Amino acid sequence: MFNWRRPTNLGATQGRLAPCKRSPNCVSSQADPADREHYVAPIAFRGSIEELREAVESMERATVVTADASYLYAECRTRLLRYVDDLELLYDSAAGVVHVRSASRLGRRDFGVNRRRVEALRSIIQARR
Repeated sequence: MFNWRRPTNLGATQGRLAPCKRSPNCVSSQADPADREHYVAPIAFRGSIEELREAVESMERATVVTADASYLYAECRTRLLRYVDDLELLYDSAAGVVHVRSASRLGRRDFGVNRRRVEALRSIIQARR
């Protein structure tokens, strides 16, 4: 009934993160901007993946699982029921942006949790600049 396993579609392929499913429990900066339910703006950033890692690690209930030169993956636990959500960052240093995807593993709705997570991360990064 509940699939707690890490999704198999994580990671970047040819500069793209996995697309969001149709359900409204995912946001992505690589979604179509006309898709107001799933689209979130990328995060303006010039720095290092280590700085991004520090920003993510400063968030409550976030654990960085993997990071390389341009990609970071973290698992985030929800406050109440401790569900695991997946947070992916893809740093495009040439464009000066971080593409982001935050998705719930379970359920259909997230009541805005993933969007708020991305906006909280945006605030943390901007405050450090």
